[in-house]
Amino acid sequence: MRKEKTHINITVIGHVNSGKSTTTGHLIYKCGGMNKRIIKKFEKEAAEMGKGSFRYAWVLDKLKAENECGITTNVSLWKFKTTKYYVTITDVSGHRDFIKNVITGTSQADCTVLIVAAGVGEVGISKYGQTHEDALMHWV
Repeated sequence: MRKEKTHINITVIGHVNSGKSTTTGHLIYKCGGMNKRIIKKFEKEAAEMGKGSFRYAWVLDKLKAENECGITTNVSLWKFKTTKYYVTITDVSGHRDFIKNVITGTSQADCTVLIVAAGVGEVGISKYGQTHEDALMHWV
C-alpha cells in the first residue's frame, strides 16, 4: 500500500527587500516546482528591465507593478511536490503598508521561515525595522 504524502503549508516572511521572493523562487526552482525554460524567460525579462537578479523573485511576483517596483504587495502562493510532501509555499510582503495581506497570507501556515538579510546597514533588524514585528506576529 502506498503511503500518502503529507501536505505542508510554509510561509516566508521578512523585512522588505530582505530577499524573501528571490530565496523562495530559487527554492521552488531547485525543488523541481519550476522548469528551467521559465526561469530563463524571467531572466531575460528581468535583464531587459535592468533587474537581472530578480529572475527567481518573478516566480512569485506576478503583477507587473511588483516586477517594476521590485517589492511584493500581494500574497503569492506556489504549489509543488517533493518525494515526501505536497508543499504550498506562501510569499508575503515585507512592507509595513501591506500588513493586512501578510496576516491573510500567514493564517494557514504550518511553519514560517523568517528571512533576515545579512548586509551591512540592514534596517530590518533595527529598532524601526519590520523583522521584529514579523517574528512576534507569527509566534503568537
